[in-house]
This record gives sequence, structure tokens and C-alpha cells, in this order.
Amino acid sequence: RLLESGGGSVQAGGSLRLSCQPSGSSAGQYCMAWFRQGPGEERDGVATIDLTGTSDYADAVKGRFTVSRDNAKGILYLEMNSLKPEDTATYYCATGDIDCTLAHPHRYKTWGQGTQVTVSS
Repeated sequence: RLLESGGGSVQAGGSLRLSCQPSGSSAGQYCMAWFRQGPGEERDGVATIDLTGTSDYADAVKGRFTVSRDNAKGILYLEMNSLKPEDTATYYCATGDIDCTLAHPHRYKTWGQGTQVTVSS
């Protein structure tokens, strides 16, 4: 399983850093990813990173968010800067022994329970 932390409430322009700690067999998966889901919305890909360090971002967060991973510890991070109210959502981490993809959340094997991020204007 996965455990996210670091969510909270901030004003627009602020920053947050999310962490995702895997356990057991979910550690060391080739691809680790962040998704987010707002109320009544679909789950959208935010950022992915594979074991080589290759990353990808949704257009909405490029230049503001940075994804990273500590392969020794198996921890996934998401540094979020210049936050906007439209970034408000529940953020989920996911892992899988798959080619990273932002578009197909169903391909990921393991998910966390999510952490809430709220950005006020």
C-alpha cells in the first residue's frame, strides 16, 4: 500500500510538498505517479517519474510542480509551487511496473488513500 502526506490548505501563490511512502511489494515499482481528483471530476494525471528519473507533467502544472523520487527509500515527492485555486483536489500517488502514463490511471497497480490540497484565492 501507499501512504501520502503533506497536503493542507494554502493561499494562492503558496507552496506544498507531498510525500508518498510505499510499503511491502509496492516499493521499487518502475513507475511512480501523482494523480488528482476534484469533487465531481475524473482522476487526472499530474506527474510521473520512472526508475531512470525520466519525468512527465500535465500541461496545467508544468513549470510549477516538480516530481522526484528517492529510489533507495522508495519515496515519491511532489513539490508544488505557485499554487492556484484550480489545483484544489485530492492528490493520490500510484505505482506500477508499467511504462509511465498520465492518461491511464487504471494501469497502476497500487494506490494511496489520497491527501487533500486546498488553495484559496
